[in-house]
Amino acid sequence: MTMTGLFARIRATPRSRVRKLGITVAVLVIGIFLTFGFLGIRFNSSPSLPVGLYIITSDEHANLVEFCPGEPFASLSIARGYRDQGVCADGAAPLLKPIVAGGGDVVDLSDRGISVNGRLLRNTVPLLKDSKGRELQPWHFGHYAVASGAIWVASSYHPRSFDSRYFGPVSTSAIRHRLKPLLTL
Repeated sequence: MTMTGLFARIRATPRSRVRKLGITVAVLVIGIFLTFGFLGIRFNSSPSLPVGLYIITSDEHANLVEFCPGEPFASLSIARGYRDQGVCADGAAPLLKPIVAGGGDVVDLSDRGISVNGRLLRNTVPLLKDSKGRELQPWHFGHYAVASGAIWVASSYHPRSFDSRYFGPVSTSAIRHRLKPLLTL
């Protein structure tokens, strides 16, 4: 059947059947997302991590975290569309990022990127403009001893990740959950 034929069949279908089908699909999608939330499963479609499903874990050594960014970075990320609607206090979705440094580590941030304990992480060069040409302000370049109760997060998966290269260290109290991959592409 051609696409034209498919659309003709849909147009020929009584509106009440199309409406019922639409409502059924909407209920199923909402139900799946509610079930995922109840089971502690998160879906990631951002390029900061592989696309897929991640599950909440109680493993304190899991290196993926879900957190709500602090101000002024929370407002900036909402205004620029870096975060969708979600469950953070600001009404936006939490960020899901890999931890690259924790208490006791040494972080160097420069125009070359983020180095942790002397090892430069790929794809962490701070950019001066986002994908829409808007100015980005990197965190202050320098040498940082990561304090207990703080982490640095960064994605080596994609050079345009909004992470610690722009907002610096994250308090561990901002961590909502630790996650591990369940099913990724």
